[in-house]
Amino acid sequence: MSRHPELAERDKRILGVLVHAYIDQGEPVSSLWLANRGFGVSSATLRNIMARLEEQGYVRQPHTSAGRVPTDLGYRLYVDQLLSERKSAKPTAQIEARLRRAGTVEDLLTHVSQEVSRASHQVGFAIAPDMTTFERLDFVPLAGGKLLVVMVAAGGHVTHKVIETTEEYEAGELQQAANYLNQEFRGKSLVEVRQAVIERLREERTLYDELMARALRLASTTFEGMDPAPTVFIQGTSLLLDDVGNEDPELTLTTLRTLLRMIEEKARLVQLLDDYLGTTGLTVVIGTEHHDADLQCFSLVASTYSDGHGTGAVGVIGPTRMRYSRAINAVDTLSKAISRMVSGTDM
Repeated sequence: MSRHPELAERDKRILGVLVHAYIDQGEPVSSLWLANRGFGVSSATLRNIMARLEEQGYVRQPHTSAGRVPTDLGYRLYVDQLLSERKSAKPTAQIEARLRRAGTVEDLLTHVSQEVSRASHQVGFAIAPDMTTFERLDFVPLAGGKLLVVMVAAGGHVTHKVIETTEEYEAGELQQAANYLNQEFRGKSLVEVRQAVIERLREERTLYDELMARALRLASTTFEGMDPAPTVFIQGTSLLLDDVGNEDPELTLTTLRTLLRMIEEKARLVQLLDDYLGTTGLTVVIGTEHHDADLQCFSLVASTYSDGHGTGAVGVIGPTRMRYSRAINAVDTLSKAISRMVSGTDM
């Protein structure tokens, strides 16, 4: 888990107290303030330690004569220490009782996003597993070498897509291709269908079955880019306004607008988070650890859950100066509760 140079134990403790104090108070932490925290060393020694921590990239000095504030690397060491020392969270009976009032999975995810936001005092989100299941498709020839694809998913959801082909198809061939694809892939998720098509196109036996090859080429073109819109439930954006109102030094109106814009574009937010949500279990991504520049003012705490078929996620996103312990406990607790409820017979 370690992503930072090894520090002496005393330096770790001092850095931990500094990070905790800055998260709590929002003010640069001075060596004089630390000297009164029972480390048993003089203020001068603490100044030297602070200077060393700054050289190593764990803290920075906002301006001359000010105390220090943690960098993203300082937050990372602090969070890694929290994760190594914490005990696994267990959902309380009260939380599960509130969640069980939900009548549908959508209601449950709405409640989860509310619970995780309330408990962490951050923007909370819950992402549903991909539940789009392929049922059947039909090909309808159009003019100019184009085909209209009509795809039906579970629940009767219909999607239309026009594709261009470099091959000519008779009506009977299109029907045969549709029959083959419907028989082979009915009941699979779109992600599974797309992956299976790619794998079969690589198989040697495809070379000897022209009908199969043509059907798979049509399927490859059909399912390319046909990703279902993510089902995302988000609560707590007003809490960001509270942080700006409280003059959080890490949260400016510019960064707030950036996050709110991403929240409005839910599909883009999920796309940006995909790299992290593919990992099983708890994930914490801090500031500049994000690949996308738009997220580098924020931290993410998220955990995956499974409904037995697909994977969803629960998490919070907020300023790097967040109460990580509270956020981690909230996310871990809610992800375990929802995983147990949606994978069993509770819903």
